[in-house]
Amino acid sequence: MPSSPAISVVVPLYNEEGNVVELQTQIAAALAGMDYELVLVDDGSTDATVTRVRRDDRVRVIEFAQNAGQSAAMHAGIHQSRGDIIVTLDGDLQNDPADIPAMIAKLGEGYDLVCGYRAKRKDTPFKRLQSRIANGVRSRFIGDHVRDTGCTLKVMRRDCREALLLFNGMHRFIPALIRNMDFRVTEMPVNHRPRVSGVSKYGFGNRAWRATCDMFGVRWLNSRRTRYRIKD
Repeated sequence: MPSSPAISVVVPLYNEEGNVVELQTQIAAALAGMDYELVLVDDGSTDATVTRVRRDDRVRVIEFAQNAGQSAAMHAGIHQSRGDIIVTLDGDLQNDPADIPAMIAKLGEGYDLVCGYRAKRKDTPFKRLQSRIANGVRSRFIGDHVRDTGCTLKVMRRDCREALLLFNGMHRFIPALIRNMDFRVTEMPVNHRPRVSGVSKYGFGNRAWRATCDMFGVRWLNSRRTRYRIKD
């Protein structure tokens, strides 16, 4: 495989021993014939996730010494990627790798970031309600114009990563940070599937308050950021 593949698929993993093999199988099927690498970031798993990974020339595993959170794992994987196109998705199989080719094609319409949104969510009614409220408040407050920032499935051009500053909760604000740096952002519906193995690592209590505080911080940050270009 070339040292610089066309596509990098970044997956943060935390205690996903029951999902990682099937995830690799589905990604391989979805991207058959494409030039890609798979960047798996283990966020300090305490189970057998790392030992279950099938290793080959396409696969790179980054292991954290201890659990640092989803934002840190996403940031590390994105910035270690070598592809011109970077794909992010969850390791719990709720995102469908089969959606990736269409999202990559969407970039060809002139966009820099394509965000998936879960048109038919396979979550509890309460979780769907809280997500709908949170997404509506966030989108109005910081103007990212994305209806489902909680969907990890995203496809971006490599240059977009310059907009991503690492902080706890960054993964919820990827569209806002990227749009603020004048990149072109769009969204498209994607498949969402029920979790079949493992447990969710996030709940209402550990998201609502933190996300609210982060929202004010991101609004301030975006109001202060600037960008420059050097003449050729």
